[in-house]
Amino acid sequence: MSETRAFVMRLKPGNVDEYKRRHDDIWPELADVLRASGIHDYSIFLDEASLQLFAVLKLRDGHTVAALPEHPVMRRWWDAMAPLMEVEPGNRPKEWPLRQVFHLP
Repeated sequence: MSETRAFVMRLKPGNVDEYKRRHDDIWPELADVLRASGIHDYSIFLDEASLQLFAVLKLRDGHTVAALPEHPVMRRWWDAMAPLMEVEPGNRPKEWPLRQVFHLP
């Protein structure tokens, strides 16, 4: 059974088009790392009024997403994306996890 996670992030003003462009051209090696960690069915949506990004993804059983922050490809992606969005020290995107309160299977 998959686990579903959802969270929000926030873009800095003026970066919507560039954020979308970079994700449309996601690095193949990053996509491979994400899939290998157990992530699948991953989508990010934008609330243009607030610049909040809503992300939702599914994790396969036995996933290894906790190790992603140490992966060199993930670190390079975060460094490349840092100018576009709110980040933590080390350029990890700021994330606010969301708690599921309803699901209709």
